Amino acid sequence: MQDDTELIKQVLRGNDVAYSQIIDKYKQKIYAFFYRMTGEQEDSRDLTQEVFTKAYFHLQSYTPTCKFWTWLYRIAYNHCIDELRRRKKTERLELGEALLTDRSTPESVYLAKERTAALQAHVLALPEDYRTVFLLRHTQQLSCQEISEILDIPVNLVQVRLHRARKKLRERLLANKEGGAMHEVFDI
Repeated sequence: MQDDTELIKQVLRGNDVAYSQIIDKYKQKIYAFFYRMTGEQEDSRDLTQEVFTKAYFHLQSYTPTCKFWTWLYRIAYNHCIDELRRRKKTERLELGEALLTDRSTPESVYLAKERTAALQAHVLALPEDYRTVFLLRHTQQLSCQEISEILDIPVNLVQVRLHRARKKLRERLLANKEGGAMHEVFDI
């Protein structure tokens, strides 16, 4: 697949096929981000499509001094926050089957699902700033520098928010004894 900068140049020259290559490259990551923020598949699909449309019409404002995917994530993040605020509804999070560690018995599946639900509730209870940093780090595996670029905040603020998010989760999981070894999943 071609370099992002070259694809963007082609799109700006009118090559829409190049933009479809960009979409193919990033649509799963953007969708996953929205799904983890909203917990709703249909909304995540719609938001993903809206972000790629928005990015297409603002592509001329992209400067190659930063990574394209950082620029795109920034658009996705802003769009998601705007949408969540506009709707003013309770946010839901679905971390999904990835946290299920032992599927060998019905009891272990049930217990894992209960731990997942408890963790979801605790993650959703985090303040928005902490939750966003936590999810970008632990579900998207982004570095603090990349998160800093996406959220347009200093790296040390990312680190502080990540530390506080982990601390709050650790305290809640241990206090409720629902966490068990679950706090090890995210290294908190």
